[in-house]
Amino acid sequence: MSQFIIAVLLAVLTACAGGGNGEETVTETEKPAPAAGTKLATFAGGCFWCTEAVFERVDGVTEVTSGYIGGEVENPTYEQICSGTTGHAEAIQFRYDPAKVTYTELLEIFFGTHDPTTLNRQGPDSGTQYRSAVFTHDDEQMQTARSVKKTLDESGVFLSPIVTEITPAPRFWPAETYHQDYYENNPNAGYCMMVVRPKVEKLEKVFREKLK
Repeated sequence: MSQFIIAVLLAVLTACAGGGNGEETVTETEKPAPAAGTKLATFAGGCFWCTEAVFERVDGVTEVTSGYIGGEVENPTYEQICSGTTGHAEAIQFRYDPAKVTYTELLEIFFGTHDPTTLNRQGPDSGTQYRSAVFTHDDEQMQTARSVKKTLDESGVFLSPIVTEITPAPRFWPAETYHQDYYENNPNAGYCMMVVRPKVEKLEKVFREKLK
């Protein structure tokens, strides 16, 4: 990780939280076939509206889906997730082209656009559904995530230790349809203007060379 990235991350310690009511779900069969040469990544950084809006703007990232992961209930609803009893985290899953953006760079953006030092909390929202987590899809991703986390912890970028969970990815369940592309479809909603937009603007400022 470059010293530049460590330096700029000193300015990006904000959190994100989400809300809303569920509607119909997106099924696995509705997803298009993955593009050749792309890889899968899954991140949880609190509100999936925020995380989705950030990564949809990263060059090389495609097929971003908001959903739930890491719990015990099959095909959970948003209402179940909000109870904090299912064990799931709000997360996004997406494909990326490693020729355009590396997994290390994706992790730098991930850690730079949410607060990875608050356990089961992002901003005013608390509960395991808002935990910070990296769900890896192979040994290389696991090693890279652990390395980036260790480097950031040792750098002193964050005043408190990083509590981000790093674990192999279990099944990912797409969220209800209205959660998908939420910021794009509701840019003037109060939550989007107050919470999501500042994160997007920070991405555009700090990681502008990685934008589409």
